[in-house]
Amino acid sequence: MSALLTRNIAWLAFFAAILGAWVWLYLMATRMGLDLIGRPSMPMDMDMSMGSGMDMGADTEMGSAMDMADTEMPGADDAAAPEGGAMSPEMDSMGSNEMPMDGMGSDDMDMSDDMPMDGSMEMDGMSMDGMSMDMSAMTRFAPVWGMWSVMMAAMMLPTMVPTLRTYETLMHSADGTRAGWVGVLLGYFAVWVAFAAGISGIQLALLSGGAIDMMGIPTSRWLAVGLLLAVGLFQFTRTKEICHGVCHSPMSYFLGHWRPDFAGGIRMGLGLGAFCAACCWGFMALGFVGGMMSLLWMGLATLFMVIEKLPDIGRVVTKPMGAVLIAGGVAVAIWPVLQI
Repeated sequence: MSALLTRNIAWLAFFAAILGAWVWLYLMATRMGLDLIGRPSMPMDMDMSMGSGMDMGADTEMGSAMDMADTEMPGADDAAAPEGGAMSPEMDSMGSNEMPMDGMGSDDMDMSDDMPMDGSMEMDGMSMDGMSMDMSAMTRFAPVWGMWSVMMAAMMLPTMVPTLRTYETLMHSADGTRAGWVGVLLGYFAVWVAFAAGISGIQLALLSGGAIDMMGIPTSRWLAVGLLLAVGLFQFTRTKEICHGVCHSPMSYFLGHWRPDFAGGIRMGLGLGAFCAACCWGFMALGFVGGMMSLLWMGLATLFMVIEKLPDIGRVVTKPMGAVLIAGGVAVAIWPVLQI
């Protein structure tokens, strides 16, 4: 297989993984009944009230109809039992516990065409049972970690394009290999999968403490204020400057830590991923402001992190973004006062 064909296959697989991650997130949000900003299109408890509630309502109506059938009509004793206790032929043919229900046909009693009797309900093609299952998964570590890992693939892999292109440049001038290229990618992503495990634990802890709801949306504006201010101020720190310098200029890192083979690529990818996680953790934490399943937040955060790594303008946007985030935190803090 030629080197050019191998290169094309590797890049196609890379972009296919990114696209697949975004499609998976979109389908998951749609299944859970969320809009583009991660807010439920109906109340979170609708699946309970419209699931078990439908069963109870149906059972009550059917039970009431049966009770009516078993209840004697007023004056039935006088009409049905003449002297000697003998029933009239008409009443005897009906049976002692039966009554005609004139005007109530089978169409009135048949509810199967209008309503499922198993407690589930379809609304706009979405199963309420399916939504309930997905919501409950947000309280368990494994599904939350899986969701965050896919989010890392969707959001962080696009930022790897300049780094992978830099490695390809060194493949021609040094002794790099395609296996080393793959190793860099895998090592980088392994760091973000580990990061996903940590932030999943934080999410479940915040959920348990009532600080966020099922979708990761804060229950108090002060959590959002604190995160916006913290991430905004971090943009001005020396730590951000150092970590961003490595992410923004991976060539210097490669030259100082060069390893040509697959194992060496993984080692360099782990190092690059560690610097990148230290640089971009704040934009992941901002998910607790907009909501974990907010496609709008994911898209904007991804766009900004890609811009941060561009050679020409990456260093220019860091501090202005910090100022924007700080202003956003102040605006959220004083918003209730402005509405008075």
